[in-house]
Amino acid sequence: MNIDDLVAIDIHTHAEEPCCGHRDDGYDEFQAGMAKYFKNPAGKDGMLPSVEQTAQYFRERKIGAVIFPVDTERETGFRRYSNEDVARIAAENDDILIPFASIDPAKGKAGAREARRLVKEFGVKGFKFHPTMQGFYPNDRMAYPLYEAIAEEGAIMLFHTGQTGVGSGMRGGMGMRLKFSNPIHVDDVAVDFPDTPIILAHPSFPWTEEGLMIAQHKPNVYIDMSGWSPKYFPPIFVHYANSILKKKMLFGSDWPAITPDRWLSDFEQLDLREEVKPLILKENAARLLKLM
Repeated sequence: MNIDDLVAIDIHTHAEEPCCGHRDDGYDEFQAGMAKYFKNPAGKDGMLPSVEQTAQYFRERKIGAVIFPVDTERETGFRRYSNEDVARIAAENDDILIPFASIDPAKGKAGAREARRLVKEFGVKGFKFHPTMQGFYPNDRMAYPLYEAIAEEGAIMLFHTGQTGVGSGMRGGMGMRLKFSNPIHVDDVAVDFPDTPIILAHPSFPWTEEGLMIAQHKPNVYIDMSGWSPKYFPPIFVHYANSILKKKMLFGSDWPAITPDRWLSDFEQLDLREEVKPLILKENAARLLKLM
């Protein structure tokens, strides 16, 4: 990956379409709900991009992309997409893709073993957690064997925070319990793993100020700005991005739910100092990912 050639690094993109095999029962309905929430047709049958198509999209725009699946088998019944397959395809497109992985922390020692293998053998740089979809509090000690493996291997932890479009408007919210994604629960993880980079994904609504508080207080905590169009960012979120957290904010789209084209267009309308924009769009992520 030639960092100088890139205009930005998107720290938050999803591998949604299975690398192989068919969709599970209920998956079409789940994606239709996402498409309705984000006003984006990507969730409709046949419309989700493959990892290869994602690479081509980002390559055309000269945007690097961190890509990952999400392991939600236990809570949703949807088979997870192979971490190995995503990492393998990312390696074939390493001019533009950076592989993260996802493991349900309830997998315990087996999950910890998998994490070590993914870092050592597949070059995985980080791990995505979705507390709401995985049904756990981030500070639950059940998750610590996996965190310890990630920390010892020098990888990054990325946690979904705040409200989620997953299940929004669906009966019972598709079983998603929003309480798990209050970022305050990640504060304990930042204390217990002080040398491990931690990313809070999204503006953490309605706990935006809690997320800002943790990122300001803990040196190892960053915030990605994905999942929302920038035009909807709360004023305090923009203020912190423009000042005290300017070196800890990261561009993320939440592809394919939100496209970089849409996100970047709205980002240009934010009242940000010109010297802050390149930090958010590329430089902060490049340093965090040790690409520069």
